[in-house]
Amino acid sequence: MADFKIKDISLAEQGKEKIEWASSRMKVLSLLRERGKKQKPFNGTTIAACLHVTSETANLMIALKESGAEVYLAPSNPLSTQDDVAAALVKFYKIPVFAIRGEDRQSYYENLREVASRKPHITLDDGGDLTAYIHENRLFDGILGGTEETTTGVIRFRAMEKDIALKYPIIAVNDSRTKYLFDNRYGTGQSTIDGILRATNILIAGLRFVVAGYGWCGRGIAMRARGMGANVIITEVNPIRALEARMDGFEVLPMEEAAKIGDIFVTATGCKNVIDEKHFYLLKNGAILANSGHFDVEINVRKLREIAVSHKKIRDNVEEFTLENDKKFYLLAEGRLVNLGAAEGHPPEVMDLSFANQYLAAKFILENREKLENRVYVLPPEIDEEIAKLKLKSLGITIDELSDEQIRYLRSWREGT
Repeated sequence: MADFKIKDISLAEQGKEKIEWASSRMKVLSLLRERGKKQKPFNGTTIAACLHVTSETANLMIALKESGAEVYLAPSNPLSTQDDVAAALVKFYKIPVFAIRGEDRQSYYENLREVASRKPHITLDDGGDLTAYIHENRLFDGILGGTEETTTGVIRFRAMEKDIALKYPIIAVNDSRTKYLFDNRYGTGQSTIDGILRATNILIAGLRFVVAGYGWCGRGIAMRARGMGANVIITEVNPIRALEARMDGFEVLPMEEAAKIGDIFVTATGCKNVIDEKHFYLLKNGAILANSGHFDVEINVRKLREIAVSHKKIRDNVEEFTLENDKKFYLLAEGRLVNLGAAEGHPPEVMDLSFANQYLAAKFILENREKLENRVYVLPPEIDEEIAKLKLKSLGITIDELSDEQIRYLRSWREGT
């Protein structure tokens, strides 16, 4: 028998290789990084980030640091941290990271405290936990502004703005078209399916796949599930989205009806208790539950643990629950983000767009600090379009341009001019 020897690679070296692989597929961010090395737009700026600690995030942190910023990173979810990436950022790039995969709630908030205490000028958020922590502990002195990458976080900050509780301006990165049309739809769609498959190794074709929520994330999940051969069912509370789902060719049902027939359930709503106690008793034997929303509240896991007569781990990221009616069903990744808890999150090609938005949003805050009020903003459309142009260029794609005559025609209200 041949003697196969596995190359001994340290944790940090593994992480470095993952970071470099992601970098090779993040062309827009790489361009911003190269520009930043020369121009140093963030000189003298401290940035505190609360983001998923992945190889893609690592490239954003490196780009910011090489552009002059002092950067600190905490996780935005206890199960999304890639320990090898965290180790690589510390060892090779000298970026302080306060994160470890699987940390408990106390440790999670201690890590938020660590980055919040560094007197940041700008915060970068994914879900809003860092900004909320700063506001709750009144640590906002000296902060020029922050960014937010998720629908969930933007909802939180718009509520704070409405209550006049927001103490510094927030750029809603999530609301950039080059973010939500791609990250939310294509990134969430692919990575959610990836997480389900890594956790379960099931065949999706032929199953009834229930998607709760038909926002951009739900659209992406539904699209990819249909592509895998599933019979997709949508549940919604928004009548326009429900109608759109129907017109897109999906069955639309209330959750109480879908619960009786679904084989796989994925929540992507940004709300809580979307799958609740009443639904658990309706589920088919063997049903699989997963969440792709930011917080672990969409499936009422606390109530599930109360009513189950037994539960046990049967695979990595798969728990089996048995109810008093002897039905068994399966919860993935503890009800946390399945695409990051059971897989690696969004592919680098799509995070390239999201993190280009994060980078340019931080730069926008610095350049417009005197003009911004304590409210939620969206990046100007010209920045959004510039990111799209750079991405097209990186893909070798050229598009048409309007002629001067066409521009004049579109700007005129006179017929035929």
